[in-house]
Amino acid sequence: MARHFGAKLFGFHVRLADHYAFVPEGGPLEPAFTDEEIQENISTMLDRFPGLEREAILGKGGIWPALAPVIKDKEIDLVVVGTRGRTGFAKFVLGSQAEEIFRQAPCPVMTVGPQLARHLPQSRQISEILYASDLSPESANAAPYAVSLAQEYQAHLTLLHVITPQRTGDLVAPHELLASSQRLLHEMVPAEAELWCQPEYLVEEGDPSTTILETALRKRADLIILGLRRAKNLGAATHLSGATAHKVVSEAICPVLTVRV
Repeated sequence: MARHFGAKLFGFHVRLADHYAFVPEGGPLEPAFTDEEIQENISTMLDRFPGLEREAILGKGGIWPALAPVIKDKEIDLVVVGTRGRTGFAKFVLGSQAEEIFRQAPCPVMTVGPQLARHLPQSRQISEILYASDLSPESANAAPYAVSLAQEYQAHLTLLHVITPQRTGDLVAPHELLASSQRLLHEMVPAEAELWCQPEYLVEEGDPSTTILETALRKRADLIILGLRRAKNLGAATHLSGATAHKVVSEAICPVLTVRV
C-alpha cells in the first residue's frame, strides 16, 4: 500500500517494561537489547522495502501512549499492526494491544491477524473488498473508505449487513428489515460509483462476526473494512471476549481495516 500510494513508511517499536531482564542476586534491571540495537533492527526490517522513503522510530513506555504522539507529529494516515489474536482467558487477563490501538487511533488501522500467516495469498493485489456495516452512523462513516479503495484498486466491492435473529415480540417483520437494510446499504454508495465498481449488496441473518468471517471466506476477500463506535469503556472493550471487531480481526484470513469515528 505504501508503494501504491507513494507513502513514507515508518517502522515503530515500543520498548516495554518487560523488555528488561532481571540480574541475579537482586541487581539492577538491565536491558535485553540496547536502544541502538533495537533501532538498527527496525532499520534492517525497513530495508526489506527498497524504493520507499522510510524512517525507524523507537518509543518507550506503554504502546498507545508512545504511539499516539507519533501519529499526530508524523501526520500518519494509516497504522498497520499485527496481532496474536488472543481470545478467552488470555485476552481477559492481558487485553489486546492491537485493539487498544484501533479503538483509539484517529486514523484508520489495518490489523493483520494470526490466520493470515497460514493463508498467505499468492498475489498481494486487492481485488475483492468486503465492507461490513451494522448501519449505525459510526459504521456508515467507513463506507467512503471502502468505495475509495475499491476505486483505487479497481476491486469488486461487497457491502454486508447482518441481521441478528428475530426475538419473539419484535415489531418489525423479517421482510421489512431486509428491504430497509438493502436500501440503507445502497445509500452508502454514490450513484456514480455504481457505474464502475458494480457493488454487491448482501443482507444476511445470523451472528455478526461469524457471518462476516464466513462471507469473507466465501468471497475470497483480500480486505475486510469495519466502522467502529467509540468505546465507552476501553478496558471492557479490550478485555472482554466476544466483541465483533475483535473476533473478526483475530480470525480473518485477510487484513482488516478499522475506521473509528
